[in-house]
Amino acid sequence: MGSSYHQFCPVAKAMELLDERWTLLIVRELVTGSQHFNQLRRGLPRMSPALLSRRLHQLARAGVVERRTEDGHVRYVLTEAGRELRPVVEALGAWGTRWIGELGDEDLDPKLLLWDMHRNVDHAAVPAGRTVIYFRFPGAPAGLRDWWLTITGGDADVCDADPGHPVDVTVTAGLRALVDVWRGELTWDDTLRTGEVRLAGPEPLRRALPTWFTLPPFAAIPRPAHRLPARP
Repeated sequence: MGSSYHQFCPVAKAMELLDERWTLLIVRELVTGSQHFNQLRRGLPRMSPALLSRRLHQLARAGVVERRTEDGHVRYVLTEAGRELRPVVEALGAWGTRWIGELGDEDLDPKLLLWDMHRNVDHAAVPAGRTVIYFRFPGAPAGLRDWWLTITGGDADVCDADPGHPVDVTVTAGLRALVDVWRGELTWDDTLRTGEVRLAGPEPLRRALPTWFTLPPFAAIPRPAHRLPARP
């Protein structure tokens, strides 16, 4: 746990645990359904495994997370205290959506984008059988430009190497443009019309692809006319 603020205020006492770097983002991942270490790593791709392990230990010691071992696999599950943080995470996300509009290039992470997209697939809308979507981000750094999303039945998997299956639809996009679609700043139609996102494949699949994903709840939050200025 971080150093004490030495205040009896309950906000101060809560922040002694939660304001350490990455801690609340780990809670975000647990709230959205991640339970295994590798799942948490994929939702927090820029966090080192050692620090993730340390933060999980701190959360478990504080009674926010319970570490369970079942059939040789470790799961991290929110306790009652941890589950009560869901509205806190949701409120912070809503506030950030409304008031923090500026994204730097360093904030644009294709790993996180594809991971979030994979857990928001509308499986009822995707064709039966296996569907493979190839995402190309030509402007992204080398090694982060090519991604494959394989959807089979009720499952979806993200790969950064060709899984070897035929591709049904190719999405070629500016990373910022697709992130803006995902955040609700732009629509699929906006970016398709400008060419910032391009789809290749059979026409019925191209037309249907935007319906295969359910945008995160934050995307629908109304934005004020004027947002907070970008940080220097």
